[in-house]
Amino acid sequence: MRVDGGDVLRAPLVIRIAGFALVALTFFYLGKHWSDGYQQLIFFTSTENDGRGVVAAGGSTVALSPNFNKSFDVPALIKGNETQPVTEKALDSGQPPVAASPPPPPPAVKRYGIVDGNGTMSDDFEVGDFDPESVENWNNGTDTRDDGDGDRDGEKSGGFSITKFPVCDLTLKEYIPCLDNTEAIQKLVSTEKGERFERHCPEKDKGLNCLVPRPDGYKTPIPWPKGRDEVWFSNVPHPRLAEDKGGQNWIKVENDKFTFPGGGTQFIHGADKYIDQISQMIPEIAFGRNTRVVLDIGCGVASFGAYLFSRNVTTLSIAPKDVHENQIQFALERGVPAMVAAFATRRLLYPSQAFDLIHCSRCRINWTRDDGILLLEVDRMLRAGRYFVWAAQPVYKHEVALEQQWQEMLDLTTRLCWNLVKKEGYVAIWQKPMNNSCYLSREESTKPPLCDPDDNPDSVWYVDLKACITRLPENGYGANVSTWPERLVMPPERLQTVQIDAYISRNELFKAEMRYWTEIITGYVRVFRWKEIRMRNVLDMRAGYGSFAAAMLDQQIDGWVLNVVPVSGPNTLPVIYDRGLVGVMHDWCEPFDTYPRTYDFLHASGLFSVERKRCNLSSIMLEMDRILRPGGGAYIRDTVSVIEELLPIANAMGWITDLRDTGEGPHASYRLLRCDKH
Repeated sequence: MRVDGGDVLRAPLVIRIAGFALVALTFFYLGKHWSDGYQQLIFFTSTENDGRGVVAAGGSTVALSPNFNKSFDVPALIKGNETQPVTEKALDSGQPPVAASPPPPPPAVKRYGIVDGNGTMSDDFEVGDFDPESVENWNNGTDTRDDGDGDRDGEKSGGFSITKFPVCDLTLKEYIPCLDNTEAIQKLVSTEKGERFERHCPEKDKGLNCLVPRPDGYKTPIPWPKGRDEVWFSNVPHPRLAEDKGGQNWIKVENDKFTFPGGGTQFIHGADKYIDQISQMIPEIAFGRNTRVVLDIGCGVASFGAYLFSRNVTTLSIAPKDVHENQIQFALERGVPAMVAAFATRRLLYPSQAFDLIHCSRCRINWTRDDGILLLEVDRMLRAGRYFVWAAQPVYKHEVALEQQWQEMLDLTTRLCWNLVKKEGYVAIWQKPMNNSCYLSREESTKPPLCDPDDNPDSVWYVDLKACITRLPENGYGANVSTWPERLVMPPERLQTVQIDAYISRNELFKAEMRYWTEIITGYVRVFRWKEIRMRNVLDMRAGYGSFAAAMLDQQIDGWVLNVVPVSGPNTLPVIYDRGLVGVMHDWCEPFDTYPRTYDFLHASGLFSVERKRCNLSSIMLEMDRILRPGGGAYIRDTVSVIEELLPIANAMGWITDLRDTGEGPHASYRLLRCDKH
């Protein structure tokens, strides 16, 4: 009878099982026969000795077989096995036998994180204890310890660590390093164009190396929305602005508080009525839909921007640190987005076509000087087809000097191809063109000229102002943004201008970043109860496309985010503004242009691992401490090695630290360092 492979497979189940069992037994006995009489290659653990009686570091090791790198005559070995019985199964290693040490037990791991053992978010986590005496006993003087291994930039390195930073002199309680550098300002050749109000940062070895103190009687800021209308006097103890502007309904002193009635120099009847007037003059402005991002120049105490919040508009208020130097400090204390900035000789740190509306109410700027170079900077930042609002005496007063200023302004705006769409009372509104056709149709000798085609209007870090008109992109980028809130989640066209390696996948990267931060912020809100803590003024120190801020909006957290784009990475600021968010360019190797104690929360994701080759990590951390209010917090997400460097610095600043796993779990290469400033 002939049986092929197909017949076997078709045989009854009992016959197949019996056949497989017979084959298995055959191989078992053959293997036992051929293996029992032979020496075997055995790998074993042993304790190595360096010849001096010292056990080598590492403990138990894996030893090589003595037959390593040897060749054998297999037939001879087989023949020899038949005549020479073997008494030992193990090969002689040439060393006396050593008992194998058992492996050490795994170390007990104590983790703190927001994920449980199954990798899911958990509300059950452990928070370390805080000893209040550590803060109460804080005093001046930098306490250091050196174990002989040297140091790097004053940070922990080898055996060196800083255990405590000193507290600065009380005179520095409102210190802004790059704007209060008296030594550098005194060396300026000229200050007639406002050079003294620009950045003049201390030299590298003269930077801040102490903790800026808070004023006596400092209190936790009054939360929004009540904080819009009143702040503690002790937090910004400067009554001069109230004395100078008391009759203009800006600011008043009432008992232990400053109050803000909502007025301004040109809108003494209140910001709300003033905003209504602008809306009625040009209905297309449509605050909260067509107009989402506004720049308020010479903002005073920022009541214009404060009242626009209720209309779904984010207004960035700017003013120089001049005779009314605390304007921006009042604005930030109220909870309104604001920065110290001046129209002088350099570009402001915002991209081209950033703002849907730019507002100037008695901002004391001579727009027509130097061939209109300052208004040309406004033109660079104003989005195509959008509006410039000017409320000032030349608009409505009929004095000779003021009428001449009005005519000069009309002449300049005409040459800029701006269209005066409405003039009513003391307010004039111009509209910027949608494209370059008007510029190109001017007479060839008309000034100011168009900027060179190779000029990058988004290059702003220490870039001088240029007396030329910024060209609009021929493809309409920047002008074609959708309305709010749709624009927040739609990948904008200017995403294609960001200098990154990806091209086709840019939209996918944009969406992936949004999903990433939405998931993380959702977890923070649930686990760390973000909606129950004050997070009004938030600074994202490495913003990417602004998705951290977008996710906070999605979670309806009652705050605003200033998105910082570091100069060390790709310039994503145009994308951030196209989404309806606000941001600024900055180099974290230098101090930031804001007053101390002006942010409730700082967020730094991947910042330090990028900047550690360029900057002193201690200087960035000290700058974070300067701008973070007492009682505020900071979240730092970075690599494990970076977090290990930052942890002793944070402790040396007196921050209360809490190290957590990220959502990727305990074995991820990233960690989350949560910090509280007490």
